[in-house]
Amino acid sequence: MTGTHEGTFEGLRAQLQEAAAAFADGPDALEGILLGIVDDVDHAAREPLEIFPVCHHSPASAIAMARRLREKQPKVVYLELCEDMAPLLTELRNCRLPVAVQSFATEVDGFPADWSPLSVVAPITEASAEYQAIAYALDTPGVELVLVDRSSDHVFQWDTRGAHPEAPADPDAPPVEEEAALHGDAVGVEIGDLRPRFAELEEHLLRHGKVRHWSEWWHQYVELPLGDSDHDTYRQVMLLIGSLFRRLAPGDPHRVRVDEDRERHMWTRMRRHLAASGADPADCLYVCGAFHAVSRVEEFGVHGADTFEITPPTATVWQHGLIPSSHAAIEAQFGLAAGSVSIAATVWAKNVRRSRVKPFRLAGQAGKEKTGARKAGPLPAPVADLPPSDRLTGFLQRPPVLDRLDEAELLGWSVEIVRAARRNGYLASTADAIAVFETSILLAGMRDRARPTPYDFQDAAVTCIEKDSVPGRRDVRRLVEIMMGGDRVGQVGYDALPPLARDVHDRLAPLGLELQRRGVRRALLDIAARPELERCSDALWMLRYLMPQGAARPIMGERKLGERPIQESWDLALGTHQRALIELGYEGVSIEQVLEQRLRRTAYDRQATTETVLAAVEDATLYLRSRRLADELGTHALEVLSAERGVDGAPEVLRRVRRLLAYYRTAEPVLPPWIESFVKTGYAHYCTLLPTAFTDEDATVRQVAAMLGFLFSMESLALSLGCDRTQLELAVGQSHPEESSKTALLWAAQVQLGRLTRAELRARCDALLDNPLTVAAYPRCLSGFVHALEPVPGLTDFVVEAVSNAFGRLPDQVLLPWLPTLITTLRSSGSELAPLLIREAGRTFPGRLAALDAWVPPWRAPSARPAAQSTGGARSGQGSALLAAHPGTCDALAGLLGCEDGWEEPDTGPAGAALLDRHPATAQALEALLATG
Repeated sequence: MTGTHEGTFEGLRAQLQEAAAAFADGPDALEGILLGIVDDVDHAAREPLEIFPVCHHSPASAIAMARRLREKQPKVVYLELCEDMAPLLTELRNCRLPVAVQSFATEVDGFPADWSPLSVVAPITEASAEYQAIAYALDTPGVELVLVDRSSDHVFQWDTRGAHPEAPADPDAPPVEEEAALHGDAVGVEIGDLRPRFAELEEHLLRHGKVRHWSEWWHQYVELPLGDSDHDTYRQVMLLIGSLFRRLAPGDPHRVRVDEDRERHMWTRMRRHLAASGADPADCLYVCGAFHAVSRVEEFGVHGADTFEITPPTATVWQHGLIPSSHAAIEAQFGLAAGSVSIAATVWAKNVRRSRVKPFRLAGQAGKEKTGARKAGPLPAPVADLPPSDRLTGFLQRPPVLDRLDEAELLGWSVEIVRAARRNGYLASTADAIAVFETSILLAGMRDRARPTPYDFQDAAVTCIEKDSVPGRRDVRRLVEIMMGGDRVGQVGYDALPPLARDVHDRLAPLGLELQRRGVRRALLDIAARPELERCSDALWMLRYLMPQGAARPIMGERKLGERPIQESWDLALGTHQRALIELGYEGVSIEQVLEQRLRRTAYDRQATTETVLAAVEDATLYLRSRRLADELGTHALEVLSAERGVDGAPEVLRRVRRLLAYYRTAEPVLPPWIESFVKTGYAHYCTLLPTAFTDEDATVRQVAAMLGFLFSMESLALSLGCDRTQLELAVGQSHPEESSKTALLWAAQVQLGRLTRAELRARCDALLDNPLTVAAYPRCLSGFVHALEPVPGLTDFVVEAVSNAFGRLPDQVLLPWLPTLITTLRSSGSELAPLLIREAGRTFPGRLAALDAWVPPWRAPSARPAAQSTGGARSGQGSALLAAHPGTCDALAGLLGCEDGWEEPDTGPAGAALLDRHPATAQALEALLATG
């Protein structure tokens, strides 16, 4: 491409050619690189549509952008940002920067399922060129803002993670701070990613620049020299840097392809817009990263080839919104040095004051207005563009301008850091302030600069104040970052929130708290005095379920099935977790809808088990009070139970079914059909699996005990629904465990079914203790008896007796190794089993030490065994005597029923055979049946 400015950089070309020949002893690749850089700068400068190269979050770029917008006053601004994010930019005026524009998708269609959820964020700070362009375009009448970069969908269409899988996270890496994790796992997109992609080049620049990291090099050698430069100088230098990094990139084919496709996409979009709108390229401005400004693709320029085909988006539905961001989150997202964005904000404020450039600011922008910022109002007449001249040669030949030492500023920094250090527990004094001051000057001199930079001051403060340990939460480096502007955290305003987030704030408005502010707020809910606060309680419990830990934390109060809240106390940090609340808004328009969707997703997941589905049923009843959803999920739980062939979830199934049954029996007139079917199916299901579970080595004794607990506790309901008890008796009869603990569990089940008496069970345990060959297995039997309290709580007194016999008769070499097993068993099931044992032990053992010597255990008392072996007739006679001794209850019942016959004498009372004489019909029918058979 040749034009009127063909000879603009001829002098620079000649000088670089001579330098290449002198350094390399002849023409070689170095000459090609140097001359190619100049060609790239000339190529971009001669483009009819003005290209404005920027670097992300660069104060120099922001100042140059504000100055150029006031001079040129373009009618169309093309911006390198995802094109589907355009509708959200008007909501920036309702936010306090920094914030991030986010695209979010939970259900993917056209991408691998393991990529879900998809998230793309583009952070925006006030000290950035993109914000200046956005504020100018949105608040200036007649100006159009067009986003031309690939859409969020194309970000993942062009993703190369399949070819280059991400490295696994370092387990030894330090934990990420809360502010640094505001973007979550989102893919970051930025305007002007300008960093060497050649590792050796970056290392060379850092070593010869005497700096520690890239952010410091950029601040020292780009930000400061370009802070006061004119437009042509800034533009040509940024094009030079972009071309240098582009030509010295290692040439990763995947990354190069994505970069070039982005450039083709952007130029294709701009040409189509120019053709559709009829805009003059001279009245337009293209804002992009310096790396993309010197592109050499065929589609470059308004007269480039129109051969690139933009692929259609996938069927994935994207949600868009604004989320809070922070300086630390931006640094973590894009690999910048800690504190560099805060230092950039400080430099931006200084540049605004020094250059007297009026930056653009959205009308109604939330937050404190910075010094020198003005709302976009009527602009003066645009300044005519002059033919571009070679400013690059003079910039490269000019020695660096050494800023004089600002002693007042450095002294203020030194005093302030000592004051902050003392507040955070450091033993700092005035001598430390003097040492920091002098060390900052010394470090700056060692690094060939007259004026200490914030990075020099930070190193000096760490050297002089930081001692062996950090007394508080923050070290000196962090204190310097806070002093330089701190980790500023943005906030999304109420009007820019999604409907769900606004609904949450509206529902919690009766609490009278400023929940949009960061930090923890204590909420006290006296629901008994103010019933309208119950809706707030419902919303808070759902938020606790849906949001990260700490967003809504109950201090007092709990939510259980069948209970109504009276008083509650909460610690709320919705402002701190605003991103999580906003992302909830992408899933639905209310928290009830989002909660229902998540419960369905959990219940219908391929990996869902019976206990997870029952948990969803309980949560639907507890939080949503939705009988419809609970019935639907309960029916699905029945299907999942029927398909299971293991007993891993039996304890949790038993616990949740018991809780749901107790709730429905008190809250509903009749049981829901699904839970009746669940009990009936579960009874048959566990009867079928019981013999296998007793012999299966993978099935634990706790799981088998839970199966028996389900069968025995649900037996009355199951029999009323048509189940047959014979099925349970056959299952127990077919069970032949080999493990001692499961054998004890089987004995307990036989006692419950009446197949084994207490005397026989006691005799078996005594036989184990008396036999030297089996005494070692007795502790494992006791563990089984402890677990048997779940299905057979009536054996509590016998378990206390068995444990007492163990402590009294087991040898130490057997007893002592078993004690940890007993403790862990009680701890794992302590909430259910330990109270039973403690209560029974309290009734059995004497309450005073003096009575212990004369105390005889009940199971050793002379009357204990005869009483246990007494006949049924004796017990029947004792019952009749009890009724005769206390006739009041029977008299009252007889009067209620209208019976006036009175009491019969015990001697003349009818025996069992007399009842058959009075009512012979049954016996006669049986006789006839047997005779015919």
